[in-house]
Amino acid sequence: MTRPPSSILVTGASSGIGAALARLYAAPDTTLFLGGRDEPRLAAIADDCRRAGACCIAQKVDVTDQDAMANWMADCNDTRALDLVIANAGVSAGSGYTGESADQVRHLLRVNVDGVFNTVLPAMHMMVTRGQGQIAVMSSLASFRGFPGAPAYCASKAALRVWGEGQRVWLRHRGVRLSVICPGFVETPMSRGNPYTMPFLMDAGRAARLIRKGLERDRGRIAFPWQTTWLVQLLAILPPALTDRLLSRMPSKPAAPEAHPQG
Repeated sequence: MTRPPSSILVTGASSGIGAALARLYAAPDTTLFLGGRDEPRLAAIADDCRRAGACCIAQKVDVTDQDAMANWMADCNDTRALDLVIANAGVSAGSGYTGESADQVRHLLRVNVDGVFNTVLPAMHMMVTRGQGQIAVMSSLASFRGFPGAPAYCASKAALRVWGEGQRVWLRHRGVRLSVICPGFVETPMSRGNPYTMPFLMDAGRAARLIRKGLERDRGRIAFPWQTTWLVQLLAILPPALTDRLLSRMPSKPAAPEAHPQG
């Protein structure tokens, strides 16, 4: 059996799923490297983790800054070789009533896609060199079908899912495990702005426990809840002629001058 990770890096750790994962993994003899944009909230999460017995080092980071991310991750790995890297940071916004602006589309892709690349690519290099390690990529059940209420968000998460699933096959032959995480609706700052009913909504703590269980079992895709997973997979295989009319009735997620942070 693979030993539990004792050196863990989490981006987007100042709230939501990222914060819940940090608290869940916090334990004696565990070192947590937490990155986030909101320093006061990040400091509070770090304090919670220290009270649980973990050694916790928190750092304000911008995942879109490639050089800064590479330097931060190298420093963390030098402090204690990283066993698990969770690329969780991301943002969300929708088309609202007027459609997505070009700036919003580019912002979503820059944070959600480039931000994950800036986290995972350095981690891959470190772990492949060492011949061991584990990486988690935060995608979404929204990655299975483009929804008119949030097209750029869906596109960003689809890119991560497909890229991560391809990387998993390549990495497994080099001693590194990779899982793609596809949550449904989770109670986080990201979801609180949704002006519609969110079926099977779960709290971030339960989501974190499902993620940890999936990572322990080295599942390639950690998707939940099962009801929403089956629904989006059905939508993905049906022809657009059948699904476009249905999806056109769905309410849009609000657009935002600055997209809402994830984790």
